[in-house]
Amino acid sequence: MNPHWRQALPSDLPAIAAIAAQIHPELPERPEVFAEKQRLYPGGCRVLVAGDAVGGYGLAHPWKLNRIPPLDDFLRDLPDDADCLYVHDVVVLPKFRGRRIAGAYVTDIAALARAADINSLALVSVYGTQSMWERFGFRAVASDAALRDKLAGYGESATYMVCRLTA
Repeated sequence: MNPHWRQALPSDLPAIAAIAAQIHPELPERPEVFAEKQRLYPGGCRVLVAGDAVGGYGLAHPWKLNRIPPLDDFLRDLPDDADCLYVHDVVVLPKFRGRRIAGAYVTDIAALARAADINSLALVSVYGTQSMWERFGFRAVASDAALRDKLAGYGESATYMVCRLTA
């Protein structure tokens, strides 16, 4: 069966937490943090499914450019004046990679942003994935001191990136 993205359900949260623990052992986040993101912005929370298997997830929510939400902490609420859709995390397990899977998620999230009159996507690239994100139109942004301090919690190769959406 072909893998495809669908909106995450509360019943998907254990699979999301298990995949996150497997792929991000150096950047742990509590399941309650994932649950809050899903509650605050369900449309941005997707899972990659193939048959009955969950092979990945993507979490995105409205936010402010040049601000990085705290890692493993609660957002509490979303900004009323959001100017970007922040891609908190996209993970695809190795056996599901390829076939333009990550690109399909970015396409879905970009459409969601445009529908909300948001013209940018933003993220923190980790584990040296900057070149992958560049293929989807993201570009590294020069960091001020406050942004560099927040990036430090994401590891040495962490890079803040933005993708400007066109109509």
